[in-house]
Amino acid sequence: MTDLLPDHIERIFRDEYGRAVAVLTRVFGDIDVAEDAVQDAFSIAVEKWPTDGVPPSPAGWIITTARRRAIDKARREAARSAKHAEADLLHPTTGGVHDPVSLDRPEIPDDRLRLIFTCAHPALAPDSRVALTLRLLCGLSTAQIARAFLVPEATMGQRISRAKRKIRDAGIPFRIPSADELPYRLDAVRSVLYLVYTEGHTTTGGPGLVDADLCAEAVRLCRLLLRLVPEDPETTGLLALMLLGESRRAARTGPDGELVLLADQDRSLWDRALIDEGQALVRRTLRWNLPGPYQIQAAIAAVHSDGSSVEDTDWSQIVELYDQLAATTPTPVVALHRAVALAEVAGPAAALEIVDRLGFDRYHVFHAVRADLLQRLGRIAEADAAYDTAAALTENAMECAHLLRRRDALRQKLR
Repeated sequence: MTDLLPDHIERIFRDEYGRAVAVLTRVFGDIDVAEDAVQDAFSIAVEKWPTDGVPPSPAGWIITTARRRAIDKARREAARSAKHAEADLLHPTTGGVHDPVSLDRPEIPDDRLRLIFTCAHPALAPDSRVALTLRLLCGLSTAQIARAFLVPEATMGQRISRAKRKIRDAGIPFRIPSADELPYRLDAVRSVLYLVYTEGHTTTGGPGLVDADLCAEAVRLCRLLLRLVPEDPETTGLLALMLLGESRRAARTGPDGELVLLADQDRSLWDRALIDEGQALVRRTLRWNLPGPYQIQAAIAAVHSDGSSVEDTDWSQIVELYDQLAATTPTPVVALHRAVALAEVAGPAAALEIVDRLGFDRYHVFHAVRADLLQRLGRIAEADAAYDTAAALTENAMECAHLLRRRDALRQKLR
């Protein structure tokens, strides 16, 4: 749907879709009703706003219109009497799954965080939890989420549909869990927030490299989560990781929005306040001595933020931290990033030997890393082909342009 929107409405969609779905889910107690109503409201906006103008409060207009659409649909489709159906929607039964007040933790009154906890319920499969939240909270299309998970779009569509049916059929409540339930839900919630931030940091598709609003929303929700669990090391580490990533945002793109690699960034543009806050959180996690994946990734980011240049960076320490991360999270992605750091310590040949064993054929970053290592080794024809493959696989226009520039620069040297 977002592909059909004019630019200004598309931005409002990206900014407000999640909040509108979360609010309507609280009102009606049904995710499908909420999502369908919000999508209907945006369809009406596409028709009306170009001629009537964007309303002073676009979010309020969308929520109000969606609410009316949901009520109208209930009147038309309810099997029982129209008055009974409307009363059931507008006046939920106290204490039931539709009651958002009596079951919520009032100190954290945020609909979007409630929605994340609903989607992170242990009754749902782990991949479905994350995918459903990216769909509902961020408004990402099924195709975008499928690309992020490296699975076919049809597979992801079925996964999301099954998750929504499970929430409905099991009567999973729309609320923040009680204190004794929280430990069993934190891993899934943190995974969701991490992927929301990752999507904002480098968008899956579209013209820009970064979605700053999505990053800000992930940081805001992570701060709220940390208020719920202030002594949780991994949540603290996740917030640190986000803040340290955000500290470099101004330096990650050039004047025309082009991608600027870490080695080429103007480090005077890094936000020292965010670095200080992120590093303080990393030091706080060290006191618990319970290292986990987010804490280790935050520590890696902290080491990067200490260096005044790439050459001044403590790459040996980064490799050691990646070794720890690989012990807790032994994934090909971790191995790939470790190889990038290893190239700075042991050289590109040692790194390429590791990378070539990973076989990430459909992952553009894999081919981009290979291209860089091959170029450093003087294997120009292979590097050229790897840049082409990487550019063809990425959906992000700025990443694609960067990879093609690297390829073209390589070709220039051969002339």
